Amino acid sequence: MKYITALLSCLFVMSCSQNKNIQDLNGYWEIEEVVMPDGTKKAYNFNNTIDFIELTSDSTGFRKKLKPNFNGTYETSNVVIEETFVVKKENDSLHLYYKTPYSSWKETILLLDEEALQVINKNQIIYTYKPYHPIKIE
Repeated sequence: MKYITALLSCLFVMSCSQNKNIQDLNGYWEIEEVVMPDGTKKAYNFNNTIDFIELTSDSTGFRKKLKPNFNGTYETSNVVIEETFVVKKENDSLHLYYKTPYSSWKETILLLDEEALQVINKNQIIYTYKPYHPIKIE
């Protein structure tokens, strides 16, 4: 009986940790690490651009590259294209289907909470992001 209770407890904890609150996507994110399919890792200690992600509904949103300034504001160039996406739940996973005038692609969300965002693309490259907190120098 102890084993069944322990097993059910583990399954419950694992299933709860699988629930991703899609609203946690909203905000400013900076890349922290990239892991290549062969396991090679590249850490990003400094980022001159960040991603701003905003959900415009329960299943759609956009991502835009921004350059943070030291006074707490952000810049974007006229060349930067807003990447729109659709969120779809398929096979117990959350997927982001991106589209721009030039391309379309899919990323699968591996981890999403207030402290981290981790996605994998079709090339099996894993991107890990952390929330961006602006540096204000006055």
